[in-house]
Amino acid sequence: MRPITEQNMINAFGGESMAHMRYRLFAKLAEAQYPNVARLWRAISEAELIHAGDHYKTLKYLDGGFVANSMGAFGPGDALKNLSLSIAGESFEVEEMYPAFKQIAEFQGENDALRSFDWSYQTEKMHLALFQKARDAVVAGYDVELGPVQVCSVCGYTLEGEAPDECPVCKAKKDKFTAWA
Repeated sequence: MRPITEQNMINAFGGESMAHMRYRLFAKLAEAQYPNVARLWRAISEAELIHAGDHYKTLKYLDGGFVANSMGAFGPGDALKNLSLSIAGESFEVEEMYPAFKQIAEFQGENDALRSFDWSYQTEKMHLALFQKARDAVVAGYDVELGPVQVCSVCGYTLEGEAPDECPVCKAKKDKFTAWA
């Protein structure tokens, strides 16, 4: 893999890994007051783990330690602050990180990296919308009304409601979705 795309993949792995852990911690903090918001964080945490795993597998040829420069949101607080941190992270990935990483991978002809970045990008757009919905509810003083949250075990695609017959991102069949109800 070309060096710039490789470093972008390492950075994406770092960012997705931190998001996975951050969302798990946020879920624990929110559980008593906002059980649906906590459930949303747990589901999206699983999707972030799937993204990190996909990025990691793409780098299977590496041997050794590497520095990952990643967007990390620090300073956890109440549910509203943590939702704001989540929205900031997802916005960064949707508006800046993944579009740039995809463009470079495409330019460099790194198709495996491009696929991995694109699957994450498509999913992060859904995460952003779901976190914004949750934040709106918490600002209004209540837990978010949320149906089952479905996560594709292949690409991490996340949606609220029933699982589709086929994942719109990776084309996995319906049985590859896990419901967080």
